Amino acid sequence: QEELVESGGGSVQAGGSLRLSCAASGPLQCKYHMIWYRQAPGKEREFVSQIEGDGTPKYADSVKGRFIVSEDTAENLLYLQMNSLKPEDTAMYYCKTDRRRCGYGARWLEYNSWGQGTQVTVSS
Repeated sequence: QEELVESGGGSVQAGGSLRLSCAASGPLQCKYHMIWYRQAPGKEREFVSQIEGDGTPKYADSVKGRFIVSEDTAENLLYLQMNSLKPEDTAMYYCKTDRRRCGYGARWLEYNSWGQGTQVTVSS
C-alpha cells in the first residue's frame, strides 16, 4: 500500500527551528516527486516548497531565506528545515506527491496523493 507519512512537527517559540520529514512508501521500484504544502486555520492550503526535476529548489515567497528543502531520492524522503520560524508559519504541513516513476528508465506518470499532515505551532 502506497502512502505518505509526515513527521517532525511540534510547538516552538518564534525564532526557533523544526525539521519536517516526509516518507513515501510503496513498491520498491517506485520513486516519487514530493511537494510541501501547508494550511493554516481558516485559510486555503498553500504551496511551500519543492525540488524541481533538475534539482532546483522552489519556495513560496513567505518562506524564502528561512526554509530549506532537501531530499533523499534513494529512500523516497523529502525534508523541510524550517528556521527563524514565525507565528504566521503555524499550520498543518502536508506532503503531496504529484508524479512517480516505477522501474529503471520508466517515465514519470501523474500520481496524486496526500499525507495526513504534521502540525507546526509557533508561539510569539
